[in-house]
Amino acid sequence: MSTIQAVLFDLDGTLADTALDLGGALNRLLRKRGLPEKPLEQIRPFASHGTTALLAFGANIHTDHPDYPQWRQAYLDEYNQCFDHDTVLFAETNALISTLHQRNITWGIITNKPKFFTDRLVPKLGFVHAPAVIVSRDTCAEAKPSTLPMFYACEQIGVDAANCVYVGDAERDIIAGRNAGMKTIFAAWGYIGADDKPETWGYDALAHNPLQIADILNAFQAA
Repeated sequence: MSTIQAVLFDLDGTLADTALDLGGALNRLLRKRGLPEKPLEQIRPFASHGTTALLAFGANIHTDHPDYPQWRQAYLDEYNQCFDHDTVLFAETNALISTLHQRNITWGIITNKPKFFTDRLVPKLGFVHAPAVIVSRDTCAEAKPSTLPMFYACEQIGVDAANCVYVGDAERDIIAGRNAGMKTIFAAWGYIGADDKPETWGYDALAHNPLQIADILNAFQAA
């Protein structure tokens, strides 16, 4: 029988729907550069993958492009103007967190979002109970899919990785959680691209909405 003491979550596309603000920043940048804007439904699949993926999709600017650093900074400047305008928690997120609280299960966030944004956004999202730990892209020397942020979070909350569950909507989330020895749950409501193949990621369970996670935890506990 497994003892689940903590559930840790990705942020973008798992706890919070950030695509409107991420996409809005991209379209404002494209407009300023004289490029065509992209429909939000086309942007959404890239929203979990950060600035690099958004610029590659929106402007065909990749990391090996000589102007990439300038484009990246310009995008971050745009996002800084709107990062909290339309971002909201996914439905049932607070209901799940309340359930975790009632069960005395610790919860926290491990995200690849830079600390500059995470530390300002999380307090504005209206979580019914505050996270016990927040690990951002630059909290540790490496970001997901590295296990460094996973073990750092465990150390901060005093819970062994074997007693943690990690929930995310991207392959790097599942890789990081699995390699750290955590149970993993794929957040199927998140930002999934047409080329993604979640069935090959090796997660332990799939949830179609946040509240399903409560039942999955029961199954983990009984296993």
